[in-house]
Amino acid sequence: MPHNSPTPPLVRTHRGRRTLEFVPGDIQSEMLLARPDALVLAYLRAMMGFVLFAPSPIRIVMVGLGGGSLAKFCHRHFPDAHITVIELRADVIALRDAFHVPPDSARFAVVHADAAEWLAAHPGSADVLLVDGFDARGLPPRLADAPFYTDCRRALRPGGVLVANVFTYDPRYPDVMDALDTVFAGHTCWFDKVAGNNRIVYALHAPGDAALRRMTALRRRRGLGLGLLNRLAIRSILAWIASRSVLALPHLRATRSRL
Repeated sequence: MPHNSPTPPLVRTHRGRRTLEFVPGDIQSEMLLARPDALVLAYLRAMMGFVLFAPSPIRIVMVGLGGGSLAKFCHRHFPDAHITVIELRADVIALRDAFHVPPDSARFAVVHADAAEWLAAHPGSADVLLVDGFDARGLPPRLADAPFYTDCRRALRPGGVLVANVFTYDPRYPDVMDALDTVFAGHTCWFDKVAGNNRIVYALHAPGDAALRRMTALRRRRGLGLGLLNRLAIRSILAWIASRSVLALPHLRATRSRL
């Protein structure tokens, strides 16, 4: 979700794909016209790893609408969840039909608001909080400091999980990681080498014993220890979400046994 950018969003459609760009050539969101609910970009697929800690969330809050990829995927695969998407830019919200974003309903809403202000005003509102915010310079300072992550933690219910998309090439990357680790008392982990230059961090608020053990194992090895295994784990997680049948997914069973 870009912040304070004067550049209007650019929508391109080519060979069965529709993309959203804020800087020409820099794809922010991508949709398959034949499968508008699919997650095309690797970093978005990695964000769904939250199900290792919160497999059946009741309330999902998202920071950033973009092309609606995460919103559409969660709307389809978590039918019992109420989903709130916070988007700062009205011109992005205006593109929701072009990207097949569902209309507002009893269980889905796109809110035009500043995410930092909204989260500060809504403690205990989420089981899962997905933060995917950026501007032309990378992570906006307001969405990448300890006060913001403190509000994120307060917005989570006990046992909830924050998923933060962090750019490893951002000069403030070490400070952002330190802020996450400090605010969440070291309850952070990620899978290495699954999303290019994006690091997808899972931060747990008051985790239960099982979630804490899983987080500790992932943190120690940065996933399963190898990039290939990590990518297979993410693929298996997505398959499990789609099928809701662990018995049909040996990769996910192996992932969970390692954790």
